[in-house]
Amino acid sequence: MKLPWSKPDVKNSESWIALSALPQASWGRTDPATLVREGYAGNAIVYRCARMIAEAAASIALQCSDEAAQNLLQEPSPDQSGQGLLKQLYIDLQVTGNAWAEAVTLTGETTPRGLFGLRADAVRVRLDDRGHVSGYAVKRKQGERLIGRERDGWSPVLHLKLYHPSGSAYGLAPLSAARRALDMHNGSAGWAKALIDNAARPSGALMYGKDGARLTDEQFDRLKEQLASEHSGAANAGRPLLLEGGLDWKPMSLSPAEMDFAETRHAAAREIALAFGVPPMLLGIPGDNTYATYKEAHSAFWRLTVLPLVQKTANALGVWLRGRFEDVAVTAQIDQVPAFAAERDAVWARVSASSFLSDEEKRAMLGVEAQT
Repeated sequence: MKLPWSKPDVKNSESWIALSALPQASWGRTDPATLVREGYAGNAIVYRCARMIAEAAASIALQCSDEAAQNLLQEPSPDQSGQGLLKQLYIDLQVTGNAWAEAVTLTGETTPRGLFGLRADAVRVRLDDRGHVSGYAVKRKQGERLIGRERDGWSPVLHLKLYHPSGSAYGLAPLSAARRALDMHNGSAGWAKALIDNAARPSGALMYGKDGARLTDEQFDRLKEQLASEHSGAANAGRPLLLEGGLDWKPMSLSPAEMDFAETRHAAAREIALAFGVPPMLLGIPGDNTYATYKEAHSAFWRLTVLPLVQKTANALGVWLRGRFEDVAVTAQIDQVPAFAAERDAVWARVSASSFLSDEEKRAMLGVEAQT
């Protein structure tokens, strides 16, 4: 405890001001428009993950038990194929957690004649007084277009969504869970670009005068102009800074090596891939790889990420189309997927080697129609 009359400590060294209080981190928003702009359109890892999942899932054909429903899924509109529509729905579902498709019916008819995908950032769910979905509002250039349920209760809009534990109107996107990793990855890219534009030099300060000496206004302006014109920008990278008259350079930030910059970006990329369910090995991200070989990682990607997504979509389409096509069922044609060829061959070999089964029973287990 110091008394009021105690002699203060005297230090002969230079005075330094320590900035120890860090500002609170600022994280980005998770609305669909922001996720599309900063995620899918602004981050290579997100773009590649969404594309990989969507293209793999869309390659699995969907089979309908009703011929009219099958034709509708294969040719949903004159400007888009069935695979293209599914790819759009899968990408929207991964990036925003929601995907929308609208069935168009001609006046006086009940059977849909076309299916059109709606922009994920242009649809708003309308709720009634009880909190139930009463319809959808689709943004247009001017105003909104309202889509309600038909008289029999069927909705012309199919809403695919990922489960959200605290909300029933909208789904929770994988990119929302990885929002902080996305900000880290995008922020580090912006910081690296700014550092390159600054001749790859970390920020610092020019120290002058140890005994209270100061630069004149003319000297200060000349030094500031010299730093801006001759030592800033990528074109001036590597140009030496001549210090004279007691000037000393003191760095005030960490260098990329001190920040472990590369590993920080790789860690953020791995977290984004983890949220999407894509093994980092398939994206070429170095680090801790869970799978021993690329083949195992590829098989796990199809089995754990692509297949559940396709089955979820097929079940949702079947329930939705059942309101207009009687007793329709939509199934995924998994037997035609090359990624499951090895497992399919193993099943065929085990069934064929079962001597206690008859030929008819073997065909039934393998889904092969009996010969006539």
